[in-house]
Amino acid sequence: MKASKSITPRAHPLWLAYALHRLSGLGLALFLPLHFWVLALAVTNPGQLDRFLQLTDSGIIKLAEFGLVFLLAVHFFGGLRLIALEWLPWTAPQKSLAAGAAAVSFMVATLFLLKAI
Repeated sequence: MKASKSITPRAHPLWLAYALHRLSGLGLALFLPLHFWVLALAVTNPGQLDRFLQLTDSGIIKLAEFGLVFLLAVHFFGGLRLIALEWLPWTAPQKSLAAGAAAVSFMVATLFLLKAI
């Protein structure tokens, strides 16, 4: 009788997708209080909002904005992946196409970042 290999959870190919989805959700949750504070400045103190928005012209802030958009995309597509895995039958070629689409999306986002910097 042949012994079957057992795969540890972290060695499974989709574990990275699981981890990225959870970490992106955590990153977005940490960003939300700052976002709501800036929105409140628009209503309560426009002068302070203008000073804050002047900071957004620096390269490090643009890099952080890229990171935020990347987190949003990862979390959004991770959620769509979960829905698709639950509701749709997948074949191996379809999984490869989905991974390729994610890679192309990342490259397009990187090009937008490079243009902004």
